[in-house]
Amino acid sequence: MIKKLQRKFIMITMGSLALVMVILLGSINTANLYQIDRKINGALKILSENQGRFPTYKKGKLPVNDLHFGFEMNEETPFETRYFVVKLNKDKSIREIDTSHIAAVSSDDAAAYAKKILNINKSNGYKDIYKYSVVSTPDGYMLVFMDCRSQIQMATLFLLTSCGVALITLLLVFILVSILSKKAINPIIENMEKQKQFITDAGHEIKTPLAIISANADVLELTVGKNEWITSTRNQVTRLDKLVKNLLTLSKMDEGNIKLIFTDFDLSDAVFKITSSFETIAETQGKKLIMDIRPEVKLHGDENSINQLISTLVDNAMKYSNEEGTIKISLSCTKKGSKLEVYNTADKIDKENLDKLFDRFYRADSSRSRESGGYGIGLSIAKSIVQAHHGKISAKSDDGKSIYFTILL
Repeated sequence: MIKKLQRKFIMITMGSLALVMVILLGSINTANLYQIDRKINGALKILSENQGRFPTYKKGKLPVNDLHFGFEMNEETPFETRYFVVKLNKDKSIREIDTSHIAAVSSDDAAAYAKKILNINKSNGYKDIYKYSVVSTPDGYMLVFMDCRSQIQMATLFLLTSCGVALITLLLVFILVSILSKKAINPIIENMEKQKQFITDAGHEIKTPLAIISANADVLELTVGKNEWITSTRNQVTRLDKLVKNLLTLSKMDEGNIKLIFTDFDLSDAVFKITSSFETIAETQGKKLIMDIRPEVKLHGDENSINQLISTLVDNAMKYSNEEGTIKISLSCTKKGSKLEVYNTADKIDKENLDKLFDRFYRADSSRSRESGGYGIGLSIAKSIVQAHHGKISAKSDDGKSIYFTILL
């Protein structure tokens, strides 16, 4: 139990941290790429506006630079920037090629790049490691290509470095969380263990006085005969005995001490037999019980606990349905397994508190629960059984006058 909670704590912590890291890395690298691309565009813009060359400024009289981390011009810019220019006539024939500012590209290479760009028919973009810009001129067109090799390398290095730092950070955090998590959750685990132990001990202790009270009731009945007081005592003993058994069952399920035996069995047959046993009760109470059960639906699970699940849900529908109400039990197949639906009409359903129906000792209508003998623990057991079978259980009310319990197994 401790190891399971520890693993869950570590998974949630590391998963949350990993998500934050991914968002952070994505944001930082996106911002970095945006600024790099913005600086490249700034250089291309100056070249495009000055016939493919950087303008010459007197020392100390450089233009005002972009104050928002864009391209910044300085005395070294013409010597640091690698670029080439291809000028075309209006018929798109090559008029002039300037490769004097780059060593890696020949005139033939520049002409080949220009033809490829003309075929693409885009005014700007990337071609290999070069970013280009197509500018209209009075004589035709001018294509400016800027070598972005260093910028691409810097962006790649920044990405790899940031990812490496993030992975190392995650690894260190994982080691620290693994070491410290046990200490962090120990108080919670100890509290849970004490609660479970209390329920188990109290359950066993209560059994003895219940047996004595039941025996005393038998003696009194033999001595004075049957009367309403003895009958009431018997009813309360039976109710308390059932409550204790259910509490012990829940405690064992939480601890994982109940060994479920999974076998293949006919779920349709189980649903039909258990639901049929409630027909007499429904008829006596003037309620309508409808069964819509698809035949030969098979399930791989613990047959006894599934029978308890079905009985609990049908019994719950019978108890909390309104006078002359309708109860419908449906069983069908789904793509991933089987679906059991238990429907009943009611006088009023609190749609906002449907999730609380599966909480222990929660009762939507306390007065009716006392009359029907319920104590708000049956649906908790049903949920535990469904979870033990890796299924899902949910409650839904569309109109506030009826409720659906849906179980997917």
